[in-house]
Amino acid sequence: MGAIRAASQSISYEIAMGLSLIALLMVTRTLTLEEIVAQQSGFVNWNIWAQPLGFIIFMVCAFAECNRVPFDLPECETELVGGYHTEYSSMKLGLYMFSEYINMFVSSALMASLYFGGYNFPFMNDLGLSANWITIIGVIVFFIKILLFIFFFMWVRWTLPRFRYDQLMNLGWKMLIPLAIANIVLTGVFTLIKDTYFS
Repeated sequence: MGAIRAASQSISYEIAMGLSLIALLMVTRTLTLEEIVAQQSGFVNWNIWAQPLGFIIFMVCAFAECNRVPFDLPECETELVGGYHTEYSSMKLGLYMFSEYINMFVSSALMASLYFGGYNFPFMNDLGLSANWITIIGVIVFFIKILLFIFFFMWVRWTLPRFRYDQLMNLGWKMLIPLAIANIVLTGVFTLIKDTYFS
């Protein structure tokens, strides 16, 4: 049961996550993560201002992909006693748990890079420091953003109750996917208007 839930949950939320990324790629006009981060120099140019709905969809899908509460239905203790984890113990179970935290770290790094400027921070180019110091400060800022997202993951875990399975599927298929498609259409319309009248 846990494996079936995990597979259906992955299919449901990966579609909405991919669609939210398509709208972001329409704004940035590049597929390279390095260029997406470089375009967000300064505070005003962060993609969160251009794609707030896309960020919310991406973040909710990241919670579902990481199997974090309120989306931890594959390992639900009240119904499945731990899901597919009941087959493992000691080091193998530890590797499963470790992989969930690695997944959470990677999701946080992606959200920080795609929507919050990555290593960019406000007034970065106005400090007058050398490139080496800017790089060191940028790496520290990037890890601070990642740690803030990880804190948010953990805060939500201890705050929100778990969804029922039908609520989980309805949220993925009936709410997030239509919202992501609407976000793509709105982004296309605004991009077309901007290119036609303001370029």
